[in-house]
Amino acid sequence: MDVFSDLIRGVRSHGSLFGSTTLSPPWALHFVDGAPLTLCAVLTGAGWIVPEDGPPEPLRAGETVIVRGPATFTFVDEVGTSAEPLACGEHCVTPEQGGTRHRRGWVDDPGGETTLIVGAYPVRGEIGRPLLDALPVVLRVDAGGAGDPVLEHLAAEAAVDAPGQQVVLDRLLDWMLVCSLREWFDRPGGAPPAWWAAQRDPVVGDALRLLHAEPAAPWTVGSLAARAGVSRSTLAKRFADLVGEPPLTYLTRWRMTLAADLLTGKESATISDIARTVGYSDAFGFSAAFKRVRGVNPSEFRRDVPQRS
Repeated sequence: MDVFSDLIRGVRSHGSLFGSTTLSPPWALHFVDGAPLTLCAVLTGAGWIVPEDGPPEPLRAGETVIVRGPATFTFVDEVGTSAEPLACGEHCVTPEQGGTRHRRGWVDDPGGETTLIVGAYPVRGEIGRPLLDALPVVLRVDAGGAGDPVLEHLAAEAAVDAPGQQVVLDRLLDWMLVCSLREWFDRPGGAPPAWWAAQRDPVVGDALRLLHAEPAAPWTVGSLAARAGVSRSTLAKRFADLVGEPPLTYLTRWRMTLAADLLTGKESATISDIARTVGYSDAFGFSAAFKRVRGVNPSEFRRDVPQRS
């Protein structure tokens, strides 16, 4: 289990809003739901993504833009368009059209010049938050990369109505998101999060995979170094240099992320149950660590879930 795979499992298109729209100018589609992540790709034509707070971004055929919520954004034919914004969100979805809640065009014009595909991703629990925190409000990926074949499959699937379409669209959207984020993190001159670059280090990458595969194990720097095949001092230095913090500090933060996810998503689990699940033998030690990292104790965190939502 690498870091990226672990983080992105909290960001899945299952239950998302999917739209395939053909447009003729002028147009202005206002995406009002403020989804945590929204992927927009143009199959033909061009337009502009206008975030609520930020400069407009051009979007041409084959290009992909990912917008991070909760702010809303608009897709327009040109900046300053004369079109009245049309609100687009979950309320626009009509399951009786196309047999699935995904296949829905907000403004369908058979003679339109621009075709837009949109996938809005919910983020469940806490696991996907570190990934969201690493992203800007708007990121763009040019055409010509690994996502191009996926986009072709999306276009073909959106054009038909067949059994299992929702599952196919979900998986294609997941694939498209992974391809887009990989390319953006690896772009020349980019500044990816420390954990992204550290995954490729032969020593630190192994250590990260071990911590994510076995977060509840009784790790010490010595035992982690032995599993990674290096000395304790080598691992400690390389990990701190590449990740920005010592291995056990990183492990504690990740354990508290997993615990926060369990606190919000598994109401039947007791504090003691969650403590054992993330590697603590008693609830007291776990609660102290959770408060140190999260600023509140586990019970307060669980109680305040509706307010945070």
